[in-house]
Amino acid sequence: MEHTQNTDAFIIGSGPAGCSAALYLCRAGLRVAVAGKDGGALERAERIENYYGLTQPLRGGDLIEIGKKQCAALGAGMLDDEVISLDWREDGGYALQLASGTAYDAHAVLLATGMAKRAPNIEGIKAFEGKGVSYCAVCDAFLYRGREVAVLGGGAYARHELEELLPLAGHVTLLTHGAEPEFDPPGEVEVRTSKILRLRGGDTLAGAELATGQTEAFQGLFVALGSASAGDLARKLGLQLERGAIPVDGRQETQLPGLFAAGDCTGAFAQVAFAVAEGARAGMGMIQYLRH
Repeated sequence: MEHTQNTDAFIIGSGPAGCSAALYLCRAGLRVAVAGKDGGALERAERIENYYGLTQPLRGGDLIEIGKKQCAALGAGMLDDEVISLDWREDGGYALQLASGTAYDAHAVLLATGMAKRAPNIEGIKAFEGKGVSYCAVCDAFLYRGREVAVLGGGAYARHELEELLPLAGHVTLLTHGAEPEFDPPGEVEVRTSKILRLRGGDTLAGAELATGQTEAFQGLFVALGSASAGDLARKLGLQLERGAIPVDGRQETQLPGLFAAGDCTGAFAQVAFAVAEGARAGMGMIQYLRH
């Protein structure tokens, strides 16, 4: 892992909410790092028309790039990277680990990755939530010490969850649900790339049936498909979500000091104008927090 870098504010998400906050923080003379792997749903939007100041339709991806260039021009460190771990530091502030291996310490953090992703469309996922299906290895790994568990995913986030589980679990299987893993799992981890037909069990999870006809036995399944969402990172810090959204106060601060959230992840109306507004409010709130 590279040397740990320090910054005043770290923003997770480079969409309208994250970049809006970064603009205010940079203009206040604060050190800012912004990490974003993709633009989410907005990046896939073909035409944006109902937004103040546009004289002609604009692709969502183009709007995102304009925002990122604005932030870079003001001095923000723009990182094409994925945050896979966010932890509270005992001496104050937050420690972040990125998929590239880079580590950051920040006095304040903004969660702005959009809405938490939906559970994968696998029969039994919702039914076994809290009964064997988990979305946070940091939170629940201890409950499965010495037991058979599986991780669902194949990217950097899944790799991080594996690393959390290996010291405690009796055995860990990686289920990629039809994809090839993007990393080389440790030798003691079994890999199953076939699709999952359904989860099985009674009162609690007992395993999964695969498309190959195989049956995998495990008592815990840790869902880590794609990138860690704002909701995933919030749960790892012990925050309770409300209907899948991160609760915030009037300046977009969560229940944890120095941790802010803005945009779709707070349950806001899923429009660019709302994301920009919440990002601006979060930026101002972070400036006040960092100065006082």
